[in-house]
Parts: sequence; C-alpha cells; structure tokens
Amino acid sequence: MKDRYKTQLGRFAAAGQDHVLGFWNQLDDAQRARLLDQLEAVPLELVAELGSQLKDGAAHAAAPELAPPDIFPIARSSQQEAQARQARERGLELLAAGRVGYVLVAGGQGSRLGLDGPKGMFPVGPISGQTLFEIHAARLEAARERWGAPVSWYVMTSPANHAATQAYFAECDHFGLGEENIFLFQQAMLPALDLTGRVLLADPGNLFLAPNGHGGTLEAMASSGALEHAAGRGIEGFSYFQVDNPLVRPADPLFIGLHAEAGAAMSTKVIPKRDAAEKVGVIGLVDGRFGCIEYSDLSPELLEARDEGGALLYRAGNTAVHVIDLDFIRSLTDGGLSLPWHQAKKRIPTVDRAGARVEVDGVKFETFIFDALAASERSVTLEVDRALEFSPVKNAEGSDSPATTRADLCGLFAGWARECGCVLPDADGAGNLPIEVDPRRAEDLDEFRARLCEGLAESGGEAPGHLYR
Repeated sequence: MKDRYKTQLGRFAAAGQDHVLGFWNQLDDAQRARLLDQLEAVPLELVAELGSQLKDGAAHAAAPELAPPDIFPIARSSQQEAQARQARERGLELLAAGRVGYVLVAGGQGSRLGLDGPKGMFPVGPISGQTLFEIHAARLEAARERWGAPVSWYVMTSPANHAATQAYFAECDHFGLGEENIFLFQQAMLPALDLTGRVLLADPGNLFLAPNGHGGTLEAMASSGALEHAAGRGIEGFSYFQVDNPLVRPADPLFIGLHAEAGAAMSTKVIPKRDAAEKVGVIGLVDGRFGCIEYSDLSPELLEARDEGGALLYRAGNTAVHVIDLDFIRSLTDGGLSLPWHQAKKRIPTVDRAGARVEVDGVKFETFIFDALAASERSVTLEVDRALEFSPVKNAEGSDSPATTRADLCGLFAGWARECGCVLPDADGAGNLPIEVDPRRAEDLDEFRARLCEGLAESGGEAPGHLYR
C-alpha cells in the first residue's frame, strides 16, 4: 500500500490536487485502500481539462439554427407502408442472424421510489409484481423464441448497484437467458469539482463521485471489453434502452430494419408530444446535425409551429431508445470518449481542510447519449405510439410514477382484451382494470389476438388464462 500511496500522492500533487490525501493519517487500512482505489480510477488529465473550462467560464455561442427532423410517422402513406414492410423483413433477418445486441442502462438506485436496491428490481407488473429487470428479460426471451437467435444482453450498472445487480441476476438464474449471454459492466464515475476546479471529498476517506452520464455507456462498453465480446459474437449493432421503461421493445424489427436500410450509424425512437407545452427534449437538427433540442431552447413560436397537417413541427419527443452501430461506438471511443461534457451546478456536501462538514457550490460533469447523434451522417427518427411503448417509472408520485405506469400497462392490456371480446374484470381501487399480458406471449394486439385464437382452439372455446390475468 505504501508504494500505491506514493504513486497517487505524486500524481495528484503534480495536478495541484494533493489535498485529497490530506486526511491519510486519520484513516484505517480499509479506508486507505478504498481511497486509493478511487484515486487510481480518476482520469486526471480529463479532470484538469474540465477544471480549466470552469475557470475560463462558459463561452457564449451564437444561437444555433434549429430544424425539425424527417420523421417516419405512425400514420403512413402507402409508399411508407411499403417501405415499412421491406424494413421489417430486413430487421427480421438481422434478428434471426444474431446481429443485434441489447444494451440496458441500469445504473440507478431505486431510492427515490422507496426501494433499497437497483431500480431494475422495482416491481411494476400490475398483477404479477414482475420487476423491471424481469419484464425486460421476458421481452428478450420472447425475442429469442421468435427469431431463434441467442440473446446477447449488455447491462450497464454503477459502482453503487453492481454487486446487488449481479446477486439479483444470479438469484433469478439469469432469467433463463443463460449467464454466458449476459455481460454486466460498470459505468465510470468522475469527481465533482468546486468552482475553482478543486476536487471535492465526500468525507475524509472518499472522493465525491458522480456518474459520467448515460453517454458514458459508450466509453464503458469499450473499456469493459463489451464491444470486443459483441464483435466476437458477430453483432453489428445494439438496441439501446433504459431500465425505467417497461413498455420498451428492444427487439423491434421495424426500427432495426429502418436503421439498416438507411445506412444510419445511430437512430432514435420518438413519441409525439402531448401538446406544445409538454416539457420534453425533442429530436431535431441543430446547425444541420442530428441532436436533442431542449424544451428551453425552443422559442414560443417554434414550440407552437405546425406542419401542413396541423401537427407540431417539433413534436419528436426523445424516448432514449436507440439503435447504434458497433463500429460507430468504436469511432466515438477510440482514444477517449468524443462527446461534449455538460455541467450540473449545485450545492455539494463536502469537508473543508479541517475536516468539518460544509456545503459548497460545485459541479458534476456528465455526457449525454443523444449528443452522439451529431456524429451520425444518417439517422432514422421513428415515431411510435406512446401508449404502446413509453411509460417510464421516474418519480415516486405524480407523472411518470409507479401509479401512472401501472395504469398505462392495465389500460393497454385491457384495450387488447376488450378488442378481442374477452370478459373484463372489475376495476380495482385505483380505477384500473387489473389485466396483465406476459410479453413472452404477446407484444401487440395482433399477436394477442392470434395467441388468443390458438388458446380458444386448444381449450374448446374458453379464453386461456395464461395470456391475460
């Protein structure tokens, strides 16, 4: 440990940050080892660069030129329907050949939802109580059965939940997908800085570390060996999605096929904004390059602008669901992550030079996955139905909460059952019709109807309970 200490003291002293070891004599051996682990993982050149940006101040760039993207819409012309049929065939070929890997971003904790553990362990199944992890795994199991190719599932965790996620996957026997088909890797962390660029400590024996943003998924895939693992399996691209949305459809032949047919490097699924006032980032063109336009960057005139059919021009609400080519990720991570860094300024609890607890103005740094769109010469923006594909669990109450997600799930499944003439249960105390459809059985109305007919034939006319509860 002595040699490790000397090495890190030299590194951080040369960077003018040796205060991070100022409490060394107060730490026990376990605390010292943990601190050295943290220090060894800090990219000091990057920290110095980010600190310089703080000292130089933010440059005032000219207002960007904004434009809406070309959207492949929900309501399609006959020509677009023909294009969709061809794209589905291409997507089916890629899925059946095992050319698509699945990347799940699952580094968050469920503390905001009252769960002491990874957010992916939060139960959202309206009746089954299936967790987010279980629902995503069920969709991938369904993809394996439909397309006949092994699943290659890449799950990004964080230092805060990696061990718990590993244990949960093992406890669930890796959801029947096979341990060899699941690759867990960790997101990198960066120290927070004060406004002078000084590294902050959470306490005398720990840096104040924060995740490097969902854009860090790309760098983590490269540094963890996930990219090489995927390449060895013949994977050419990834379906990227986040853990909080149980309606996401990672194995979507239309989306994957449209992306491939367009020769795109990165593409996005979007949902139509509910109205002009909905505060959500939209996919569009920023100075001629693809990207995500923040709500606050759109003037009142642009927020209300309409196309010839009366739809909002800037309606492509970002769902954080992408298809990303493997070689494109390599190009963005060769020699370091080529994404801009964003600053999140806030009051940060830390310790002063005497070890007393204080709060200071500080900055956390993060990258955003959608910034990678700017490097993609071609990109597909596929519009999908919010009711079918997007209902994230983010907040304990109100919008995007467990209550709204469960209501959305029940509403979707009850609609399928009603359309097929099934007997519906009474509403529960929350006003929902308690119905749940296992994604391994059906992912849309047509598949539900087909499965229901199969079940009716097998049972002599009685609706099968395994399809819906």
